Amino acid sequence: MNETMQLSLLRERFCRRERRSVAAVREFTREAVTDWGFGARLDDVLVCASELATNALLHGVPPGRGYLVRLRLEAGGCALSVEVHDSGVGVPAVRRPDGESGRGLLLVDALADRWGVGERDPGKFVWCVFTKA
Repeated sequence: MNETMQLSLLRERFCRRERRSVAAVREFTREAVTDWGFGARLDDVLVCASELATNALLHGVPPGRGYLVRLRLEAGGCALSVEVHDSGVGVPAVRRPDGESGRGLLLVDALADRWGVGERDPGKFVWCVFTKA
């Protein structure tokens, strides 16, 4: 595999701590998923990318900082991963919905094939993976 092809399998976008960044993450994700021919899972991927970005924005990004979204096509095009990196503390977990909030990771858990949390310094990253059916 040549270097140009390897670069096309990874896309990253740094987002500012502002509400409109979630819409930008959706558009960034839509473009990558479409370019990579992973469209059969597009709706699931978009929901999960939006939820992870929203969680980073609301709970993981201190004032004056941003978050990184990383999309990667893996396993010969059979798996797509979404990672959202932030510098906040705490470990995200699925929780019982409370009023109008608390459904983000519940949706990720239901739609993605797997998901989890990794450490970084500072902060963490939350990831999810989708496989082709």
